[in-house]
Amino acid sequence: MTTIVLADDHDFIRRGVRVLLEGEPAFTVVGEAGDGLEATDIVESLKPDVLIIDVVMPGLNGLEVIRRAVQNSPGTRSVVLSMYDNEAYVLEALWAGARAYVLKRSPSEELVRAIREAVAGGYYLDPPLYGRAVEAYMHMAKESRLDPYETLTARESEVLHLAAEGFTSTEIAARLSISPRTAENHRASGMRRLGLRTQTDLIRYALRRGIIPPD
Repeated sequence: MTTIVLADDHDFIRRGVRVLLEGEPAFTVVGEAGDGLEATDIVESLKPDVLIIDVVMPGLNGLEVIRRAVQNSPGTRSVVLSMYDNEAYVLEALWAGARAYVLKRSPSEELVRAIREAVAGGYYLDPPLYGRAVEAYMHMAKESRLDPYETLTARESEVLHLAAEGFTSTEIAARLSISPRTAENHRASGMRRLGLRTQTDLIRYALRRGIIPPD
C-alpha cells in the first residue's frame, strides 16, 4: 500500500485529490496539511511514501518543504501538483528533489501516473511541460553557478518566506516561536546571502523564485 500525504492550502483541492486517490486500491491518504510548516512536520512524523504538494504554500513554500523531505524523510517521493506551468517552477521543483510535476488542470489520470512513476523511482512531467522544461534546463545548465539560495539555513528560509509574505519580525517570531530580535537577525543574514537590501528587493526575488505567487 502506497501511503500519501496531501499538502495544499485550499481545502477543496485536498478533498478532491483525496476522493481521486481513494478510488485507487493501492493508495491510502494518511495525512493532510494546509501550509508548508505543517506539511514539513507531518512528513517528518509519518514518513509517507509520497508527498503531494503545491509549489506555492503559506508559511513555507513547497520547494523548501520538498528539500526538507529529502533530508528528513529520504524515502518520501515528492509530487508537485500546481496551477503554475512556467519552466522556472518546474526546474526549481526538480532541483529541490521533486520526482514529478503535474498541473491541476490536467486529467486526473496524470496525477495517478505521476505517483506510480515516482514510487517506482522515476520522474514524471505533465506532457505540456516536458518539452519546455528540457529546453529551459539545457539553457540554464550552460550558465550553471552556485545558487546563493542553497546557502540559506533552514531558519533563514522560513523567516525570508514569511517576510516576503508581508509579516513583521514580531509576527514571524510568534509564528516560529523565536524572539523578534532573532527573527530580525535571520532576516538580515538571509538578505545578505542573497544580495538583497530592501523589502522591495526581497519581494521581487521571492516572485522570481516562486517563493510567493505572482498574483
